[in-house]
Amino acid sequence: MSGLAILVTTVDDEEEARALARAALSAKLAACVQIHPIRSHYAWKGEMREEPEFLLHMKARAEDYGALAELVARLHSYETPEILRVDVAEANPDYLAWAIEATRR
Repeated sequence: MSGLAILVTTVDDEEEARALARAALSAKLAACVQIHPIRSHYAWKGEMREEPEFLLHMKARAEDYGALAELVARLHSYETPEILRVDVAEANPDYLAWAIEATRR
């Protein structure tokens, strides 16, 4: 059975977040995408920023992470998008089985 990875990214528009989720799910590269409204604080081009954003957690097969990252990078509107991989060390076996089945192509 495959392992899971979580792709983490942020966008500044809820519709873009939903579009990324739909694209990942339609391609069967993610089993689940969670979208959370957040407030980000960061430095960008020498300026301190504080902005509302949407945080996405995309649950994917570990071997599909590269393809999912490429999809997100291609569709993302940011000049330098946050695209992070978090490997899942352990998971509920039933959830893992569901995620693998949900991404079967």
